[in-house]
Amino acid sequence: MDDPGILYLVGTPIGNLEDMTFRAIATLKQVDLIAAEDTRHTGKLLHHFGIDTPQTSYHEHNAHKRVPELVEKMQQGISIALVTDAGMPAISDPGVELVQGCIAAGVRIVPIPVVTAGIAALTASGFATQHFGFDGFLPVDKKERRERLEVLRCETRTMILYEAPHRLLKTLEDLAEFLGGDRQIAIARELTKLHEEFWRGSIESAIAHFAIHAPKGEFSLVLEGAAPSDKPVWTDDVILRELQNLIDAGISRSDASRQLAELADLPRRQIYQLALTL
Repeated sequence: MDDPGILYLVGTPIGNLEDMTFRAIATLKQVDLIAAEDTRHTGKLLHHFGIDTPQTSYHEHNAHKRVPELVEKMQQGISIALVTDAGMPAISDPGVELVQGCIAAGVRIVPIPVVTAGIAALTASGFATQHFGFDGFLPVDKKERRERLEVLRCETRTMILYEAPHRLLKTLEDLAEFLGGDRQIAIARELTKLHEEFWRGSIESAIAHFAIHAPKGEFSLVLEGAAPSDKPVWTDDVILRELQNLIDAGISRSDASRQLAELADLPRRQIYQLALTL
């Protein structure tokens, strides 16, 4: 490469191999090493495009060990391309840890973009795109999951989520409980692949649909934002009720005050003083 010692974040297709860019192919051919989430999976992609650059594994289970090793290589002048199984590295995968390590070490980072499932789903959702957010996979931990759903309940931006097929119905049920069954949702399945499919309607209708049609493939969920009028007026009674809900869910008084202060955009001290009255 013209500039050695660089980390290239190389996007790969999320399904359709024709989405691979000329720049991505050229980069993968020219770097010294490819750090891949799954070397077997990436090996098939490399073979398809005639790329023989050596690989090393980099995934969530070895990231803590690989980050210093890879950073040291780049500091020595070796150029590395980071790839994930599909889409852009560092989106809902441990690539962000390597990016942070490179920033701390002063290593240059160059993104090589490609289509991402969340943005593709958003553009075809029919919901507002001027303001949107990405929340990835909801937490599995019950306490953390409830906290995220509480935030989503009043979020006025269009929001993008990812979900696996075996958890889709559970997530839809949780969304209905916290956001209301009439909230509109667009659900994209197997984007760019042969069986690409969009489903649009209310969360309640989505539950009925997928209870009959077993979810298959990877899903991107696009949630319509809450109407501004749906945002609560933060009276003392409302604050106390929300604090009690959080505390009942097992969250400490201090953490509940902090979370509610962020959500309501009010001073934490004001919230905490109310919490002391519970």
